Amino acid sequence: MKPPVPPQLVLALGHAASLDPADFIAAPCNEAALAWIARYPDWPAPLLALHGPAGSGKTHLVHLWLQRAAALGYAPRLIDPASLAVATLPRLIGNAHAVALDFAAQDLAAAPGMDQRALLHLYNMLGERGGHVLAAAQAAPARWAIALADLRSRLAAAPSVAIAPPDDALLAAVLVKLFADRQRRVDTGLIEYLVRRGERSLAAAGRIVAALDHQALALKRPVGVALARELLERMDR
Repeated sequence: MKPPVPPQLVLALGHAASLDPADFIAAPCNEAALAWIARYPDWPAPLLALHGPAGSGKTHLVHLWLQRAAALGYAPRLIDPASLAVATLPRLIGNAHAVALDFAAQDLAAAPGMDQRALLHLYNMLGERGGHVLAAAQAAPARWAIALADLRSRLAAAPSVAIAPPDDALLAAVLVKLFADRQRRVDTGLIEYLVRRGERSLAAAGRIVAALDHQALALKRPVGVALARELLERMDR
């Protein structure tokens, strides 16, 4: 009888999640958001808020919008919300008529997470030039901790679109994509098992795929139902 294979040291080399427009998975839960992007620049206000839970595809949708804005000649820019400052806004924006702010990793309902005066100025500057801001966050603007009354009123008047929880078909498709991002091809049996057995969120799908990939590398085992069952049982304890 051969001795068990000891776990191997796994280097955190990372992987790149594809944000290519061709890799976006359209589904009922995101069709409203896609419709807003498709109608751009026919938006009724200078800002559109896109909100949904972690891992729901907000960042991918932001990149879809940036691509559409570029194709229309609106010189889009993706700006790190942490870099917003009133004094540097003109340099940050340049001649852009389309500015994306991705707050996806921040909880704006718990803390401001931004320079609110700078966001107000950005809203006004883009509005004056007939441009638009797309702000993606986990919470809807009504739940953001906004102290500035002027900014609060503008956000209240701006359209807001939510990404709904995934259905089985989307969850399965996302699992396949997440494994593909890690250069792994898996069989349908594993995907069906994870859809039935796993937590029903796209963020949880990302965690389980990462954990399975790590375990498979460490134990030199294939990514399959047996490994998934062992991992999920340990996670339930």
